[in-house]
Amino acid sequence: MKNKKTLVITSLICLLPIIVGALVYKRLPEMIATHFDLNGNPDGWSSRAFAVFGLPAILLAVNLLLPLMLRADPKHENMSGALVNITIWTIPVLSLLCSGLTLGRALGYDVRIERVLPVFMGVLFILIGNYLPKTKQSYTMGIKLPWTLASEENWNRTHRLAGFLWVLGGVYFIVMSFIGWSVPAFVLPLAVMVLVPMAYSYLLYRKGI
Repeated sequence: MKNKKTLVITSLICLLPIIVGALVYKRLPEMIATHFDLNGNPDGWSSRAFAVFGLPAILLAVNLLLPLMLRADPKHENMSGALVNITIWTIPVLSLLCSGLTLGRALGYDVRIERVLPVFMGVLFILIGNYLPKTKQSYTMGIKLPWTLASEENWNRTHRLAGFLWVLGGVYFIVMSFIGWSVPAFVLPLAVMVLVPMAYSYLLYRKGI
């Protein structure tokens, strides 16, 4: 019952931007910027109808499919409850955030997309990084490699390192959102957060851990 109630609430939140978009629909231009570069400059456009109705609908579909994917994991009982909640609530927050920023920009407001989204990413990375060391083996959450899934010790050590790197990466993203971005400054930290724990887990595997 609790899971169903949460799904209903998150789904309604995903759809809230449609109500707002419908209220300001006539004030919106026919074509709306829906994708932006690292400096907040628009580089992708969509129709007004898609921006108002399509984007929230896509996130609603993801929101509805996510619980099914999590439940299908044979080891779903091992999943960190906190990480599951973070994952579930990220989708409706994204719906509000992305639609709000997109419609705000379309209406002519000075919306700093290049600052808001990296701050959101940074906070999300910090939250995830805090709980990564506490999550147990599963096929859906965490660093899912043959050797991490085969060895609990490998899994635990790898996720302790990953947790530290993700928290550090989250702080980095928040700070950089106020400094400015380049492609390497954005991509390289993400690569470190993903590839370093993977390489470390493989080294542990080669050592028989």
